[in-house]
Amino acid sequence: MSSLSIVTIIELVPLLGVVGLFILPKGSTKLIKQFAIGISLLDLAISLLMAFRFDRGVSAMQFVESRNWISAFGIKYAVGIDGIALVLILMTTVLVPIVLLAGWNESEGGRWSPRVYYALILVLETMMVGVFAATDVFLFYVIFEAMLIPVYFLIGGYGRGERAQAAMKFLLYSLLGGLLMLAAVIGTYVIATNQIGSTFDVTALSGLHIDSATENMLFLGFFIAFAIKAPLWPLHTWLPTAAKSATPATSVLLLGVLDKVGTYGMIRFCITLFPHAAHTFTPAIIVLSLISILYGAFLAIGQKDINGLIAFTSISHFGFITLGIFAMTSQGLTGASLYMVNHGFSTAALFLVAGWMASRRGSTKIEDFGGLQRVTPVMAWAFFIAGMSALALPGLSSFVSEFLVLVGTFTRYPLAAIIGTTGIVLAALYVLLTVQRSLHGPTATGNESLIDLNLREKVAIAPVIAILVIFGFFPKPIIDVLNPASHEVMTQAGYVDPQPKAGK
Repeated sequence: MSSLSIVTIIELVPLLGVVGLFILPKGSTKLIKQFAIGISLLDLAISLLMAFRFDRGVSAMQFVESRNWISAFGIKYAVGIDGIALVLILMTTVLVPIVLLAGWNESEGGRWSPRVYYALILVLETMMVGVFAATDVFLFYVIFEAMLIPVYFLIGGYGRGERAQAAMKFLLYSLLGGLLMLAAVIGTYVIATNQIGSTFDVTALSGLHIDSATENMLFLGFFIAFAIKAPLWPLHTWLPTAAKSATPATSVLLLGVLDKVGTYGMIRFCITLFPHAAHTFTPAIIVLSLISILYGAFLAIGQKDINGLIAFTSISHFGFITLGIFAMTSQGLTGASLYMVNHGFSTAALFLVAGWMASRRGSTKIEDFGGLQRVTPVMAWAFFIAGMSALALPGLSSFVSEFLVLVGTFTRYPLAAIIGTTGIVLAALYVLLTVQRSLHGPTATGNESLIDLNLREKVAIAPVIAILVIFGFFPKPIIDVLNPASHEVMTQAGYVDPQPKAGK
């Protein structure tokens, strides 16, 4: 039997950690937390080794592994990564130990023990890595649906406020999308069986000959599921509720990583498997993307709850990501892929710092945080930098990805790029207004004795801030990894970058 791919090892380490968690003595809460963080750090180290061994000049899948799973239907455990999958897996393995350290006390007071809380997060880490690495469509679908289980229990068991309602709303929306995807998966399999035999291999399926009407239906089955997961307007309504009810750590994983499965799926499956349908629906998707950009920004401006604000800014940002994907240019696709990573880290910074602010103040209302710059300067500066990254300030990582998305879109759809640019103006409004109301001005009553970040919190937030700054000034390492994969996706889909027009 062939040896395990390093991708499979990255998937297995958190699962082995779950087994270890339940072997630890009962009541050893501190040891459980330390063990979970240690396992996540080990997984991070292995993923960094994988990144070091990754050949940046190759566009084909690397670290490939394929094993028979359900032979009668041609279903395999098949994994492999290109540049896009690599950066998303790295983002995942970096964020998990950060949220475990940052949310040290989040598991206490939940419906179940801290042991269950950390087990759910480690199981979720396995699934997040697996969904980005899956090259078998059926395997992808199984993991895509299975991810709902740990997230449902993390929100419903350890959240706050109307957590049961938020968890159920998230589950119902996701299940609806999953059912549509399942129908599309079955339809694709039936067509493949008639043409090339029983297989769910994404590379083999990309060569199918499908009539226009059928391809459009299959595309919609996948796309709607991914649009719910992303989420894209008007399928976004579960997100603000979930963000307000989930713990900060769960919110980071939900918006920072899980939602990227939707936009990643658009690249890996919608465009690759159904290029003609993607071309047909591109105008409509671009309109939805622009609505998401503007709608999310306008709603963010009017938010009084800080978690609601972050949720609506994310809806706006996902509009930019989808716009870059369906601009159908390699530059736009690279920008969208980079945006996924940058949004993951900027959202992580916002949710973590906002969670610390709320836990100290006992409130999530923005108006209750007035004057924090004077009382808790380190925490205020961390929130300020995260906010500046959210509005894509030059010198921070989000600027590069937003710039690439808009430039890549402009070369093919100039009007869409111009409309999308207004989202940058609105982002400046909702971020700067929030910074002014929460960090500056007179110190709000009740904030006089708030405590600044402790050592553990500083250690947790420091790498996130460092990433936002370093990749703001030097994004080349990530872009060099993404470019070959973006060109490969565009080539497989039959698109060629627009050539600049010579001046008259």
